Amino acid sequence: MSLRACQLLSLPTGEVCCRRHLRMTRLLHKRQWRLQGRTFRHTLAFVASGVVIAALALSLFAENDRSVVVYSSEDQICSEPILHDFEHDSGIRVDVVYDKEAAEHVMKRLLAEKDNPQADVYWANEPIHPDLLKEQGVSVPYFSANAKRLPAIFKDSDGYWTAFSARARVLLVNNPKPLQPTSLEAYADAQWKDRAVLANPLLNTTGFTLTALFQLWGDDRAKNFLMRVKDNGVKFSPGNGDSADAVAAGKASFSLVDIDDAFSAKAKSSNVQIIYPDQQKNQIGLFLVANAVSLIRGGHHPDNGRKLIDYLLTAEVQRKLAYSPCAQTPLLAGVDTPESVKRIEELNYMKVNYSAIRKKFDALKPMFESWASSLAK
Repeated sequence: MSLRACQLLSLPTGEVCCRRHLRMTRLLHKRQWRLQGRTFRHTLAFVASGVVIAALALSLFAENDRSVVVYSSEDQICSEPILHDFEHDSGIRVDVVYDKEAAEHVMKRLLAEKDNPQADVYWANEPIHPDLLKEQGVSVPYFSANAKRLPAIFKDSDGYWTAFSARARVLLVNNPKPLQPTSLEAYADAQWKDRAVLANPLLNTTGFTLTALFQLWGDDRAKNFLMRVKDNGVKFSPGNGDSADAVAAGKASFSLVDIDDAFSAKAKSSNVQIIYPDQQKNQIGLFLVANAVSLIRGGHHPDNGRKLIDYLLTAEVQRKLAYSPCAQTPLLAGVDTPESVKRIEELNYMKVNYSAIRKKFDALKPMFESWASSLAK
């Protein structure tokens, strides 16, 4: 209250009035501070509720987003029809990134995107890379009910990957019966000296097969075998397709190739035969390059990813892959296959540990490189 106001109201003037004036001013300021505090708290609450609503909206959008992102190293000609059928049957849109040769493109992306994943599922054309994703923390466990009937060697015990269909490693032969090789050991047999061809052992399928010999035979026997193969004059080719073409053209008597490459060569030449190697009880069996699937950690559509994995592990999908150009062996017993593709229960196959093969293959690469460079060109 001002001094003039005190005089008009006949109130005490001087020091008393000034004290009252100061007290009134402080009360006014306190009221203003309380009002400002309430306004600030209300604003914060409004902003916080907005953030929560936005987060819930994003969460609901993710749950209701009918899509799944797949990175695939399986040949597009084989995987694309399967993914299209899943899209049709489930109503879930499938966005796919297909790989380039040697399954390196999508693997590099998966590793690079570890902290910002874009994929939900990885469909690999072998179980070695999925095992690496497990080690690097890129994938998460998922135990699908559809995997229960699969043999134990075709699924990671911790649930990080599951295999479901496999390419058999077979011998493609261009030689009249009965002089036909029936075992990998034919590469070291003197009757086939200078008549066999082998794909680059640094490529995945050949390298994994040779590494399996180290796992099953032990280092000493496997190393001795490779030296005998070299001394037997085996020829070297850049890849499985080149090996198959050499046999189809009559430039070599036989080669170890993936079954799809063997069928492709057989379509070009009526002189070639496909032989499943090492099928006797006392032999090691053939190597199976199994497709495998993993769920990616932090993917945007985990539920849809699990649905896709469940779908890939069905007997029907494995049947379709058996009848596809990939001619893959279903890993579930009792699945229908064409006459040219043997069922899993009919095969003697290598009982290997795929995770151990990955680690051993990395250790053997320098030796394989040195050995390959010494092979006859």
